[in-house]
Amino acid sequence: MTKLNLQLENQYSEALEHLPTVDSKELALMIAEAADDRKADNIVLLNVEKLSYVADYFVIVTGFSQPQLRAISTSIEDKIEEKFQRLPVRVEGKTDGNWILHDYGDVIAHIFLPEAREFYNLEAFWGGAEKIIYNSEYQSQNQN
Repeated sequence: MTKLNLQLENQYSEALEHLPTVDSKELALMIAEAADDRKADNIVLLNVEKLSYVADYFVIVTGFSQPQLRAISTSIEDKIEEKFQRLPVRVEGKTDGNWILHDYGDVIAHIFLPEAREFYNLEAFWGGAEKIIYNSEYQSQNQN
């Protein structure tokens, strides 16, 4: 591992240590709700806790244009900061991509255009993960 990579890994680990403690499923559901607020489609939560050391949950959503991807991204950032006082450790692809990634440490949000989601097919790659299909009815049923 290069000195730069080691330094970046240490900075990432230190950033994660200072995050407020939040239940990862609750965080994943709030990310899904924020995406749903901006009309994201096909919202899926994957519980990868037993399959990966990288995160506990992936939240995968589809938007249909780059402006919608950015709106979903902003909605997620705003809602998570308001509810949990957390900012993502890292955001990738927000300015030019067909895939925006928000890394909250234990939860990673993937915001895709349809073609990119189909190409990368994270649901198939993590096929052994518990899959939760999110919609607004799911959220209202689980608030009781």
